[in-house]
Amino acid sequence: MALDYTIIGQRLKKARMDKKMTQENLAEKLDVSIAFLIRIERGNSHINLKRLSQVCEILGVSEGYILNGTSSNSTNYLSSEFNDILNTVSPKKQKLIYKLAQVVKDDEE
Repeated sequence: MALDYTIIGQRLKKARMDKKMTQENLAEKLDVSIAFLIRIERGNSHINLKRLSQVCEILGVSEGYILNGTSSNSTNYLSSEFNDILNTVSPKKQKLIYKLAQVVKDDEE
């Protein structure tokens, strides 16, 4: 199972922001540098399972939520992330995204 650390970082960032916690607060609770936390949230640094468990406990989210859908083999890969994007763009951009997805899908067949 290949992990997409960019998506993991995005989910961690969203969970932190939902908790109304700053990067500084979370870094302090984890006893890591702010720069390290920023790299994790951007997907530039990998997070090990022990650290992930600590972050999830602090943020009150499950490891399953953070990791779910990060496998490119999963049938639900990025589905909630696509829904989030579609819900925040104009109908014109939704149509463009749909057309792009159709081209990619048709190319695979």
